[in-house]
Amino acid sequence: MTKITSKNLEVTPLIRERIQARLDKLARHDIQLINPHVIIVQEKQLFKIEAAVGIPSHKLFAQAKHEDLYSAINAMGQKLEKQLNRLTHKPEAQRYESLKRQEEAVDLNIEDEIDEEFAA
Repeated sequence: MTKITSKNLEVTPLIRERIQARLDKLARHDIQLINPHVIIVQEKQLFKIEAAVGIPSHKLFAQAKHEDLYSAINAMGQKLEKQLNRLTHKPEAQRYESLKRQEEAVDLNIEDEIDEEFAA
C-alpha cells in the first residue's frame, strides 16, 4: 500500500490512482517495493512531489517540481525508473568490466611468456 501525504492539497482518488499507476510501472523489474511513500507539496504555482521507495537491497528517492501536478508525477516516476534500471543492470556492467580486466591480464601474461622465450 502506497502512503501518500500532502501539504496544502487534497489528494483525490484520481491523483492517488495516477501515483499508483506510476509506481506499478516499477513492478516490471520484478522487484518488491517496500513501503513506498509519496509526499506532495503545493508551493505557490509549483507542485513538488517526492517519493521514497525501499527495495530489498537499496532505497530509491526521487523528487520533481512542475506547474502541473500530473507532469510532476510523471517526472518523479521516470527518475525512479531510471534509478531502478541502473541498479538492476549494475551487475551486468560489473561483469563486463571484470571480463575486460581478465582479458587484459591474459594479454599481459602472454607478452611476458613471449619475452621470456626470446630472452633465453
